[in-house]
Amino acid sequence: MTLKMLFERLNDLEAPWCHSASLRGEQLDTQRFFAVVSRLGDGIFWYLVMLLLPVLYGRAGVAVALHMLGVGIVSLLVYTILKRLTGRQRPCERFSNVHRHAPMLDLYSFPSGHTMHAVGFTAVLLGHFPELGIVIAPFVFLVASSRLVLGLHYPSDVIAGALIGGLVSWSSFSVFT
Repeated sequence: MTLKMLFERLNDLEAPWCHSASLRGEQLDTQRFFAVVSRLGDGIFWYLVMLLLPVLYGRAGVAVALHMLGVGIVSLLVYTILKRLTGRQRPCERFSNVHRHAPMLDLYSFPSGHTMHAVGFTAVLLGHFPELGIVIAPFVFLVASSRLVLGLHYPSDVIAGALIGGLVSWSSFSVFT
């Protein structure tokens, strides 16, 4: 089975989930909320966290911010390569009953870069400062959910993004610690 055939089967299996999530985005309040979460997940939230870490934790915060930056760069490279290799069409482009409720940052859906970065950055943060979990973990869940509700990703894109982000982060601890 080729990669294209695998994604075609996944697309058909995930279509009802995509439609259901997209329906939640039809409510204007929900749409606005998740659009803001998604926009913050573009990088704004993470850059702010990286800037605040040295203020809150001194030298240790600088080291963690640099660790996060390294994970972000590697994740961006992996993300770019996988997007080009897979060329998976977004659900809002593939299915007429799945509506896009926010702008697309690029053409392809696999994997979810927002989720990949959110999980990768969070794993680094919690590996060093577990007390931040109470604030960061809910945001990561909302970022991942936003990608579905806004009609931009399939569930498997989000799951793959989370797994890749976790793997990049996990492997980075041998380099940064």
